[in-house]
Amino acid sequence: MKYSFSYVIFLQFLGFRFSGWQKQTNAKTVHDMVDKTLSFVFDNERYKTIGVGRTDAKVSANTYCFQLFTDVVVEEKVFLKELNSNFSPDFKATSIRKVSLGYNLINAPKLKEYHYYFSFGEKNHPFAAPFMINIDVDLDIDLMMEAAKLFEGTHYFNKYCTKPSANTVFKRSIDSCEVSLNDVLVANFFPQQSYILKVKGKGFLRYQIRLMMATLFEVGKGNLTLAYVANSLQEGNDGKPLRNIAPASGLQLYNIELVF
Repeated sequence: MKYSFSYVIFLQFLGFRFSGWQKQTNAKTVHDMVDKTLSFVFDNERYKTIGVGRTDAKVSANTYCFQLFTDVVVEEKVFLKELNSNFSPDFKATSIRKVSLGYNLINAPKLKEYHYYFSFGEKNHPFAAPFMINIDVDLDIDLMMEAAKLFEGTHYFNKYCTKPSANTVFKRSIDSCEVSLNDVLVANFFPQQSYILKVKGKGFLRYQIRLMMATLFEVGKGNLTLAYVANSLQEGNDGKPLRNIAPASGLQLYNIELVF
């Protein structure tokens, strides 16, 4: 049975206590929280939600969105107020936009920007754990900055993907990739100096950015070279997936630019 209206809703969430977006048996997920909250807003009305994409367990989002199908005419201000009053404190709906029933959020053209926050040296304050990863040895940040730039452009990311399907397309383009000082996410319990890996692109493979970050950590430690990173992105690489995956909690879906 078809629905009468469709909307795209943008929200922010802290993912540290959730097992990603996708619903799972015996696990608390972001999708579960969204649908549970909507059940209070809509009472007995029908609705359906589809996320813009999966997120890993413990990954947060400064910007995420989902498509809502319903038979109810939604008034933006009232709806957002009701949704936020029922959301837990680690969720916030920021905006809503009506779209056609034929709009497909998953297949719509989009640009995603991910951030990965990290520090090195002395162990971080425990309060920083949901946001930032600490590496307990010194890192060569300048070398990591050089290595990050090697990911820009169109490359073969078969080594930067976990459990691909038979139809996975490994040739992907990254619009920009850089390591810089962290001046975006700040708190008085963060270390005096921390860093961000910023990555922009139209789409990413499973664990791709976390595998990229783990590789950059190894470069920073002196265990991998710039030549290794460059060769790992070539079509003729050995095809063996990388084993080191950076922890999920440092990763944040920072922004999504959608084409409506």
